[in-house]
Amino acid sequence: MANIMFVAPKPRSLLGYHRQLAPSAAVKVSPLCLGTMGFGTQFKEMMGPCDKEASFKLLDFFYENGGNFIDTANVYQNGESELIIGDWMKERDNREEIVLATKYTSAWQLANPAVNIQSNFGGNNKKSMHAAIKSSLQRLQTTYVDLFYVHTWDFTTSIPELMHALHDLVTSGSVLYLGISNTPAWVVSMANEYARQKGLTMFSVYQGQWSAAERDVEREILPMCNDQGMALIPYGVLGSGSFRTSAQRSAEQRQAESGSGSGSGRQKRGGRNVAFTDKPQKTVMADALERIAIAKDTSITSVALAWARVKGPYIFPVIGARKVEHLKDSVNALGLELTKDDVEEIEKAVPFDFGYPQTILGGSGGATHPSDVWLTRRFGNFDWVSAPQVLD
Repeated sequence: MANIMFVAPKPRSLLGYHRQLAPSAAVKVSPLCLGTMGFGTQFKEMMGPCDKEASFKLLDFFYENGGNFIDTANVYQNGESELIIGDWMKERDNREEIVLATKYTSAWQLANPAVNIQSNFGGNNKKSMHAAIKSSLQRLQTTYVDLFYVHTWDFTTSIPELMHALHDLVTSGSVLYLGISNTPAWVVSMANEYARQKGLTMFSVYQGQWSAAERDVEREILPMCNDQGMALIPYGVLGSGSFRTSAQRSAEQRQAESGSGSGSGRQKRGGRNVAFTDKPQKTVMADALERIAIAKDTSITSVALAWARVKGPYIFPVIGARKVEHLKDSVNALGLELTKDDVEEIEKAVPFDFGYPQTILGGSGGATHPSDVWLTRRFGNFDWVSAPQVLD
């Protein structure tokens, strides 16, 4: 006779402690999202190679340690990323265990010589969406995706066209939840309000660039997510390969001066060959992260990841890797706890300007809560409900 009091066994790693994705999306996901932009060889000149065999090893490690949240896009590696994930899910027979996200909007047919007119193989419009989801489902070898993103905002598609077309995908069963990325907060707020008024599916997730050195998301997007009941899925949390120790940077400098190796410094360390990822503030931030890492006997990237996760309860960083040991480091970072002093030291290293009107309302630290507004304190003393805190 089955034990009706059975309790699920403890997972083999902290990756297996799942959480609700968002107040508006009850699906349960791992605390980290596996980014697969590097899966494939089509972009190897920019990102380095990660063939099918290497990608399978990463997917297996992530899955075997409790990870179930996987992120891709139709444009990643000209579709090869989706193909690899589809093959992996088929071989492992685990599609229903995976929370799978993909995206549309970017020019995903540029490498296809059979396509002469590219005009509608990109953008937010309904035709672009229709072609994209149909093709993605074929490559992923599935009948639906759990999360479907608008990848970037094109400033041409009307909100009614977008939200009705996305809702049609949900009602057809091709998509379960909606997400949006690289889009102004005001657009997302308007889109969700339109959907709310019309009884359509709203966006539950926002994906955007965010790290301790680049905190622009905190001006409008993170407060919007909190207000709209949305999760934040940040990419670039580890500095896109730019958060490196002083010893690593010195070694790269010596290598560059000696002329050894080939290609740029970014190519030699196997990261993305994208110029904008190396910015002066990232070096300053790396030094601050390194000081805390030394004190806690951990890695610099573990500290960067822990910083993002303490900023709110519905934050699920996208972690990309081409080697299993890099992925292991991110999983191990889930056990790292930062103190309030640690967070303050990190954020003081690269001061962040919240800009107007937040600085008018709350000073240099901005305003996201009633207690932050100094003008309110002039006419009374109030006990406010605390802002949502990160999970223990």
